[in-house]
Amino acid sequence: MTKRNAHLESYIRSSRSHFEDLLSQMVETPSISSDPDRVKDINRMATLGMQSLKSFGAQARLVKTGGYPAVSGGWQVGKQYPTLTIYNHLDVQPAQEPEWRQEPFQFCKEGNRYRGRGTTDDKGPALTALFAARYAVEQGVPLNIRFLWELEEEIGSPNFQDALDQKTLVPRPDSVLISDTIWVSRQRPAVPTGLRGLLAAQLTLRTGTTDVHSGLTGGGARNPLAELCEAVHACVDAQTGRVKIPGFYDHVVPPSPRDMKEFLSSGFEVARFKKAYGLRSIRTEDRANLVKRIWAAPTFEVHGLVGGYSGPGVKTAVPPCGRLKISMRLVPNQQPQKIFSQLQAFIKKHNPDIHVECDEQLEPFQGITSGPYAEALRKAVHVGFSITPSFVREGGSIGAVKLMERAWKVPILFMGLSLPEHGYHAPNEFFDWAQASGGIRAFVEYFSQIAHMRDG
Repeated sequence: MTKRNAHLESYIRSSRSHFEDLLSQMVETPSISSDPDRVKDINRMATLGMQSLKSFGAQARLVKTGGYPAVSGGWQVGKQYPTLTIYNHLDVQPAQEPEWRQEPFQFCKEGNRYRGRGTTDDKGPALTALFAARYAVEQGVPLNIRFLWELEEEIGSPNFQDALDQKTLVPRPDSVLISDTIWVSRQRPAVPTGLRGLLAAQLTLRTGTTDVHSGLTGGGARNPLAELCEAVHACVDAQTGRVKIPGFYDHVVPPSPRDMKEFLSSGFEVARFKKAYGLRSIRTEDRANLVKRIWAAPTFEVHGLVGGYSGPGVKTAVPPCGRLKISMRLVPNQQPQKIFSQLQAFIKKHNPDIHVECDEQLEPFQGITSGPYAEALRKAVHVGFSITPSFVREGGSIGAVKLMERAWKVPILFMGLSLPEHGYHAPNEFFDWAQASGGIRAFVEYFSQIAHMRDG
């Protein structure tokens, strides 16, 4: 081990208790952006984020928006040096599932594991980057390192553009690094180079004013729940997942042979995928077909059917109204607004009484897979975890990414630290020290790699 590496390892070991203390404070602040009753907690989280940056010697400010604030800050070590902005989010998903084995907003340490909502998505990775940045600055790495922490990512970043518009508080960097993605497995790091977009919508059908007795009206009264199910069946083949809306696939570009080679070199295993997500059966057991489906193909999913009686037993009444909640994950070249127009037109033709309302739109993103930034990232992950990563794509969406790309027009790369078993968005979420400590090494190496990027 070199003297430089030994010094970093000593720093990592000595920082662990501080990392755990900060993560505990953040986890025990229930920053659920989708819950209007959590406004005070969101604002407390923003303040805690700002104070954490300041306690590390960075400058930091709250950036007010039309919704929840963002946190912006970092170290300006020299105008002649390049600037990197690291993006994370500090808001979290709700945690109401009965499967939780502990209080979700009570930090729990179990050996090398840290349990609680937000540990892996995305407070643990955010702190990992922060500890690495402080080390790099203290070691004199010639790089301006900034942080941009959002508090509305879990609701689609509706006011993130407000933060980007405040150019004094959120200046344009030379590149962006995001740590909010998931590996394929612990055995093989995965670097996403693209994100699917999102179109979420609600289909509503009202056919009456009140519940009516099915014995008196059944056969004559329209059933909105049945008609909504029929409509969604017309949209998608439930067995294959194939979307039947005309024009839906017109602009889809399939992954290239090079993409597929990277996907398959990622160490993805069908059995591990099923186990990690608790899936008893899936649409295909073919490995190549499956990775293509979850990373590079669009989808149509049904998330909920609201209406009628949901208590014990059966209430034999025909409900007056129903609402179906759906979403579509979109791939590069698919535009959410155009897909929404296709959905509206198709539903109107199928059942003109169904009202289609757009709930959320996020554009897909395609990043870089070659060049100096990509190679720097590949080397950094190898240094952090002793394994060369594969370049894959992320099946999920991050609303802020396209906004940053459009506003700044700089390279945007990803270095996620989460694992499938960490329970992203699921009950009993956790993060672990192995990913945090390896992440600190990887971030420090990446900072060193790109510090001289302007020099060639």
